[in-house]
Amino acid sequence: RVIKSKFYKTNKDYRRPEYPATSPSSPPPPLAAGGLLHAASSRASESSTPSPPLPSHPIPSPNPSTAARACGRTLEPAAASSAAPSVAGYRGMEQNGESHLKEPLLHAADGASAAAARVSPRKERTTRKVMFNVRGMSCGSCAVSIETVVAGLKGVESIQVSTLQGQAVVQYSPEETDARTIKEAIEDINFEVDELQEQEIAVCRLRIKGMACTSCSESIERALLMVPGVKKAAVGLALEEAKVHFDPNITSRDLLIEAIEDAGFGADLISYGDDVNKMHLKLEGVSSPEDTKLIQSVLETVEGVNNVEWDTSGQTVTVAYDPDVTGPRLLIQRIQDAAEPPKCFNASLYSPPKQREVERHHEIMSYRNQFLWSCLFSVPVFLFAMVLPMLPPSGDWLFYKIYNNMTVGMLLRWLLCSPVQFIIGWRFYVGAYHALKRGYSNMDVLVALGTNAAYFYSVYIIVKALTSDTFEGQDLFETSSMLVSFILLGKYLEVVAKGKTSDALSKLTELAPETAVLLTLEKDGSVISEVEISTQLLQRNDFIKIVPGEKVPVDGVVIKGQSHVNESMITGEARPIAKKPGDKVIGGTVNDNGFIIVKATHVGSETALSQIVQLVEAAQLARAPVQRLADKISRFFVPTVVVAAFLTWLGWFIPGQLHLYPQQWIPKAMDSFELALQFGISVLVVACPCALGLATPTAVMVATGKGASLGVLIKGGNALEKAHKIKTIIFDKTGTLTKGKPSVVQTKTFSKIPLLELCDLTASAE
Repeated sequence: RVIKSKFYKTNKDYRRPEYPATSPSSPPPPLAAGGLLHAASSRASESSTPSPPLPSHPIPSPNPSTAARACGRTLEPAAASSAAPSVAGYRGMEQNGESHLKEPLLHAADGASAAAARVSPRKERTTRKVMFNVRGMSCGSCAVSIETVVAGLKGVESIQVSTLQGQAVVQYSPEETDARTIKEAIEDINFEVDELQEQEIAVCRLRIKGMACTSCSESIERALLMVPGVKKAAVGLALEEAKVHFDPNITSRDLLIEAIEDAGFGADLISYGDDVNKMHLKLEGVSSPEDTKLIQSVLETVEGVNNVEWDTSGQTVTVAYDPDVTGPRLLIQRIQDAAEPPKCFNASLYSPPKQREVERHHEIMSYRNQFLWSCLFSVPVFLFAMVLPMLPPSGDWLFYKIYNNMTVGMLLRWLLCSPVQFIIGWRFYVGAYHALKRGYSNMDVLVALGTNAAYFYSVYIIVKALTSDTFEGQDLFETSSMLVSFILLGKYLEVVAKGKTSDALSKLTELAPETAVLLTLEKDGSVISEVEISTQLLQRNDFIKIVPGEKVPVDGVVIKGQSHVNESMITGEARPIAKKPGDKVIGGTVNDNGFIIVKATHVGSETALSQIVQLVEAAQLARAPVQRLADKISRFFVPTVVVAAFLTWLGWFIPGQLHLYPQQWIPKAMDSFELALQFGISVLVVACPCALGLATPTAVMVATGKGASLGVLIKGGNALEKAHKIKTIIFDKTGTLTKGKPSVVQTKTFSKIPLLELCDLTASAE
């Protein structure tokens, strides 16, 4: 305790939280250096072996991790000799009845010194270790020269060279250097260095914006695979996500996002490695930048916290943490303890609007509004071009000539089609520009080609009609405007289908209950207190009470009581499964008839329900074999259509010039070039929608999402594609096709007793 006091005096930037006297309701101490010191001190006081004398001099280093390591060495004998407390049937409770959070969530394997070594989580997270195979070392001086050169590099913290094994292990800061620089430094002194061993592979998920067809996803994959250090990249068109496996020693998340943006698309980070477990907190009482810095520093000193992000506008903080080490209740407690009177900080769970849902809703509304505006102009164009001219005398006014052969109908169609072509259809120009800039073609290129060909051909027809009183030509304004409208309708239906799939996945996560009853146990297993808290506040190793009829909040192990649990939502088995101490239970399942106490083993993204959602999302990212074929075809589809249109024009233009077909086929005031151009443009327009690359991914996404909502998990498009070959299905679980519970289907009496009285007697007997 003397060391503990001097630690806080020495570290002026680190404020000591004030805690009341130890009681069953006292808050858990911090899990950084202070928490470890407290745990060591409490063990020392319980130990029968006297502690060695404490040093009288102050700890020289102001670093909390250094202070903790010094304390760990001092208290190690006492901590090692302390007896481990036990619970009836389970171990780990403190004498005062507080939960396991009063001691470090990760117990030391070899005494307090090992625990103290973990006090410096920030340093451990900001360094990386890499191993090289070095050839050419012949003696100790070679190892010394390598160590001297590498240790002189900026960012290198330590290096160990083994001459016998021919290996070098380097620990460095990735913010200041990288593995490639270290490798080149060793090679510069004439040693051969093999490829990196045991490469660290990181995984990140990115949300992609602006994809229109499979050509887009293909181009993004190629752009990601060209980034040094990327091992694997999968882009889901329907899911609008990318999953990238890369070596963090060589590249980073920012470089991946930059590569996607260079390809002409937008990208946002969804999750990265340990960031899967995130907690959003709404803060109250924070009134100055100093308060913000204080809370951030307090959170960053907690062991297990990976990242802290602030949103000063909304007074919210997002904390990424390791559930093996810490949990949400401890973080909230640390924020509350950080306030100095008379200030008071309060933190509560905050559920921000899901970015994907917000963007999906915005996208749906955008396509819907654009489609409606397009119809407002396109429908009159269609009526003036295809309907009214067929209904004389209603459409006769459309043929009134304004100048030469320029009619009222032509002018109206031109005026109404232009906003559709250049304002509502502007998104296709942007997509086509980015695609051509990167040297590939997508659906936007084809739409822009087809609609522009129809529009500018029609403008050419109007110019000819203005300059000639004998010219007879048909404009294609209705083709251009209706084509844009139909494509927008298809995109609207597509995003609506994606939204329904997201709803199906979100319903899976709602199977878990919103609240749970948290228990505080004594060392002998007796219950001291219980409190109902949000399921999101549960931490690993918590003890939860589950009464009959309640849902299991998280995955765990039964430590007390016996019951039957209905696991049909996971296994399909309708018959309840008997559970006794030592058996596992799954979050979201229903406890039938007994009282049980469960120790939480998996929380957050590690529960079975979360794994199911991740499985379905991974299935939606995977490509079906037929989709791979469609991707290969779509890669050459646009160039093929353009070539086909050109050949069609050539096939009509050359015979026209050589007079190989009757001249009566050519309309008045039109030559063979213009007639051939009509046929070439028709090919472009007909091939325009390019549904080839959209049908398969959308079908896979909708099928997997719908199946998940019905309890059928489909592992990607490959399984769906092979499903048509199935001839016989054998079901081995009762609850798959039936409810697993008997029900009355028919009632027949063999006496004069009234049916209502018979039902009452039956119900009472049941």
